[in-house]
Amino acid sequence: MDEKKCFVCDSRRPYDPLANPNSHRIENVITTFAPHRKKAWWQAENGMEQVSIHLDLEAEFHFTHLIMTFKTFRPAAMLVERSADFGRTWQVYRYFAYDCAASFPHVPHGALRRVDDVICESRYSDIEPSTEGEVIYRVLDPAIYIRDPYSPKIQNLLKVTNLRVNLTKLHTLGDNLLDSRREIKEKYYYAVYEMVLRGNCFCYGHASECAPLPGSPSDAEGMVHGRCVCKHNTKGLNCQECDSFFNELPWRPAEGRRTNACKKCNCNEHSHKCHFDMAVYLAMGNTSGGVCDNCQHNTMGRNCQLCKPFYYKDPTKDIRDPSVCRACDCDPDGTLNGGVCDTHDDPALRLIAGQCRCKEHVQGPRCDKCKPGFFGLSVENPQGCQRCQCDPRGTVQDGPQCDAITGDCFCKRLVTGRSCSQCLPEHWALSPDLHGCRPCDCDVGGAHDNQCATETGQCRCRNHIVGRQCNQVQTGYYHIALDHFTYEAEEARLRQGAEVMERMHLTGHPATWTGLGFARALEGSVVEFQINDVPYSMEYDILLRYEPQLPGTWEEVKVSVVRPGPIPTSSPCGNTIPADDLMSVALPSSSRFVVLPQPVCLEQGISYTIRLEFTRYGGREHLQGAAILLDSLVLIPRYSSLEMFIAGDAASIARKEVFERYRCSQQARPVAKAPLPEPCANLIASMSAIILQGALPCLCNPQGSLSSECHPNRGQCQCKPNIMGRRCERCSPGTFGFGPSGCKACQCDREGSLTSFCDSFSGQCPCRPGAFGPRCDHCQPGHWGFPNCRPCQCNGRSEECDPRIGSCLRCRGHTEGERCQRCATGYYGNPVLASGGHCRPCPCPEAQGSGRHFAAACHQDSRSGTVMCSCLPGHTGPRCDECAPGYYGNPWQAGGRCQPCTCNNNIETSDPESCDRRTGRCLRCLYHSEGDQCQHCQAGYYGDATRRACRRCSCNFLGTLRSECPSRDHCLCERSSGQCQCLANVQGQSCDRCAPHFWNLASGQGCQPCNCHPQYSLNPACNQFTGQCQCRPGFGGRTCSECQEYHWGEPSQQCRACDCDPRGIETPQCHHVSGHCSCRPGISGVRCDQCSRGFAGDFPACQPCHQCFGDWDRIVQDLAARTRSLAQRAQQLQQTGLAGAYESTFRRLQDKLSAVQAIVNARNATASAITHLLHNMDELR
Repeated sequence: MDEKKCFVCDSRRPYDPLANPNSHRIENVITTFAPHRKKAWWQAENGMEQVSIHLDLEAEFHFTHLIMTFKTFRPAAMLVERSADFGRTWQVYRYFAYDCAASFPHVPHGALRRVDDVICESRYSDIEPSTEGEVIYRVLDPAIYIRDPYSPKIQNLLKVTNLRVNLTKLHTLGDNLLDSRREIKEKYYYAVYEMVLRGNCFCYGHASECAPLPGSPSDAEGMVHGRCVCKHNTKGLNCQECDSFFNELPWRPAEGRRTNACKKCNCNEHSHKCHFDMAVYLAMGNTSGGVCDNCQHNTMGRNCQLCKPFYYKDPTKDIRDPSVCRACDCDPDGTLNGGVCDTHDDPALRLIAGQCRCKEHVQGPRCDKCKPGFFGLSVENPQGCQRCQCDPRGTVQDGPQCDAITGDCFCKRLVTGRSCSQCLPEHWALSPDLHGCRPCDCDVGGAHDNQCATETGQCRCRNHIVGRQCNQVQTGYYHIALDHFTYEAEEARLRQGAEVMERMHLTGHPATWTGLGFARALEGSVVEFQINDVPYSMEYDILLRYEPQLPGTWEEVKVSVVRPGPIPTSSPCGNTIPADDLMSVALPSSSRFVVLPQPVCLEQGISYTIRLEFTRYGGREHLQGAAILLDSLVLIPRYSSLEMFIAGDAASIARKEVFERYRCSQQARPVAKAPLPEPCANLIASMSAIILQGALPCLCNPQGSLSSECHPNRGQCQCKPNIMGRRCERCSPGTFGFGPSGCKACQCDREGSLTSFCDSFSGQCPCRPGAFGPRCDHCQPGHWGFPNCRPCQCNGRSEECDPRIGSCLRCRGHTEGERCQRCATGYYGNPVLASGGHCRPCPCPEAQGSGRHFAAACHQDSRSGTVMCSCLPGHTGPRCDECAPGYYGNPWQAGGRCQPCTCNNNIETSDPESCDRRTGRCLRCLYHSEGDQCQHCQAGYYGDATRRACRRCSCNFLGTLRSECPSRDHCLCERSSGQCQCLANVQGQSCDRCAPHFWNLASGQGCQPCNCHPQYSLNPACNQFTGQCQCRPGFGGRTCSECQEYHWGEPSQQCRACDCDPRGIETPQCHHVSGHCSCRPGISGVRCDQCSRGFAGDFPACQPCHQCFGDWDRIVQDLAARTRSLAQRAQQLQQTGLAGAYESTFRRLQDKLSAVQAIVNARNATASAITHLLHNMDELR
């Protein structure tokens, strides 16, 4: 054993320097900082290469350094691993090998690039030193910059729960290559003095100290414990989670000065437990993620801020109050969700705390009542109540529509039925109106009764009655007026001297009688009216219309009703006695009508005769020839005989009151009536419908009326001119010829006819003696002077003359005149009957019809007997055989004549030389015309010569071809249009403007192109006088090819503003290319904002320098030239490379040159500056 230098080790007991110095257990590697710490070490089994050292920590730690000090050679290969999950998974920190390529062939080796790179390095695996060699590993290499040491990546790299050092290869110094026996290898082993781990307990920055775990020794020397003493509301061995009830924010490690402390949950004192929910945190915008657990006091929600279903938040209490949530007071039958109420107030969502959410058809604070319009609250009904089956048109709107229990609807006043969907009898038009329905209001006469259709309101009308209320007549039918049954006296049977008197209606005057006229009755005359059209059995008032002829009253007219036989007692008139049919009446002269004192009863279908006997006029004395004009007899239905007025109900009583109030019966008595009041018109229309059992047809005469329709209330048809009668069936008095065009007026001459009435068929008026014609208005043929007719006086040359003035008509023998006393035109002589002369043709030069007669008339001189001709236009001479000035022709030949010269009205016709009298060629054209017919305009004029419209050519001399302008003021043009001959690119009739895109008419050479820049101008047109194009913003010049005014530069690249100082410039425009401003004398600079060389003072007040400036300036300029020469030499030296040894010298020279350059460039140098300049120049030499 001594030869092997081996010792027996006993590691069953811990190392003790005295009792057990040869114990080499693994805990010996732990540093104890003892004074003789190298007397104890850990030693592996001899010859064993694959050895692992495990270090299991009680918690997570931050690991930064590993330092292992070996007693033997350091391993030829080893690796350091770590685990962050208590040994479940492992990751390699670093590989160490003497030969990395051989030991770890797949692991990269070389310099570390990233802090988390896994590499193999060799510097801690060398053979030397043979003892106390160290292996050092730093988790974070100081050579690599770490931007954020608190990043998760770095933190995870430092985090360890277990550390494992795998020793994989021994250094054998090559012995194993010479001898492979086991004993050789057993000489080598691993031995470690100490293994130092540097780090700290891993608390994520939430603790400043660590404490022992339960059951761990608390007094172990040098021991670092793993349980963090957590702060910032965290918990766990490593403070890796938030403390209970501190989960408002996600747990995060502390970062530098930011503690990232866990935040307490807000449960409003209704819970003491919560958890963190990442989904909530994200939904809240990373501001809050705590969710309370086990909320109490009937609360719920993430913060116990809500009340549970069937509870609501009392708005008068704080949210933290234990009784803040109160139970809902809702009827479950009428509430949604079985009695849930609004849990809190929210105006935006229209929530009111404690408010019950009623079903659709339920209302009330507790949702225990049906809404208006609904009934039968029931839990089974999802809508709570049934809708009232009420017709909204017939239901009362104010208040509930129906009974909340039974569902019976509350109907309006005129509506009935369970659902209020029916109108009461005699009502219709169920609608939203106040009373629901409208009365039928059927016309009492036009309808059979007061029943109407419930939907349309249509009443049951009598024959030919229409309208909803049966108050209108059918088209082509009419209601009668009260005086409809009028019987004309002129159509009655006249006896005992009574006769018919027709009367003509005067236009513009109202008629005071009806029919064609009157019956003229004398004392003792009898007029009998035949009545055979009684429409209705009832009582009638008899109305007599008349026209008094004498001032006194016609005292007695006996009226008797002649019936066809006895009256049956069962008939409507059975109560009539014979005395009732005998009446008498007086006809006062102050009135035009009279009503008999009592009515008469007449029956339908029976013919009657009403006999009027005019017994006596005046008083006791008899007046011979007393007469009266009887117009007509009228039967007026007596309203008191109709049921509609005497039924006794309120409606009939009201109708009777209205009829009497408006005196409707009295309105029908006069012929000329005032407009009938509407109440009367309506009542009379109803009476008519009852009496006629409907309406009467119009029966308008198709020839005499304008249409087949008549007035609906009187039946009067629209008559054609001069036609009368209700049906327009006869001509009016004084007219005749009834036909499609109406009737024509008789127009009987007052002087020649006996009356104004003519025969109604032929129209022949009754003529007086001597009168003649249908109108009796003229004399017989051959007479005149109506009505005193005399024979015509016409010198035997005619038998007819004008019937009024006696002028002769159609004279014979070429005569004319009122008495045919002179010769007609073209003839001469004395045709008076006493002279025996005749009319002969005018010899001008020959008689009419010869083809050579050119005179309008002629006459014979009474003394000489010579015939004098009055020539036609265009002829002259004693016999009109020559052409007048302005005319031409051959009047000397048979068929020849003189005609106007065709000179288009361009000659003076009185000028005998204006045209040739034989050929007609024009000789003296006027108004700037020319040609054989003066049909052309002269040269230099244009227009239409035939209309005397030649105008001077208005050619612009500058724009017209020079060959067309003999002078500046006279140019030729096209004769018809006036178009001048223009120069190139010139337009216009007068050549007075340039063509589009051309200019400079004033050049006299034609117009030049605008040449506007295609890109920099708005359009290709330019000003016709200046040629200036319309430039886009930023461009200028005539053609827009330059920068705009007050700008400079290249337009295709950039235009810049001149930027000249206005105080120092002569003109605002700078140089278009360089931009240099145009400066005033004494001013310089690019902007003209400095005083020029040789001027002093404060700009802009620059004054010339002293006269000595010139001398100084020459000296300075000479020095400047020498300075530039020296600067060039220095630059050459620098470029050739010979200045390396003299770098400092050249730098000083350069500084001096710069100083000299500054003085030279100064515009105004002072004396001291010049002295300094000379000194520098001497040094430069």
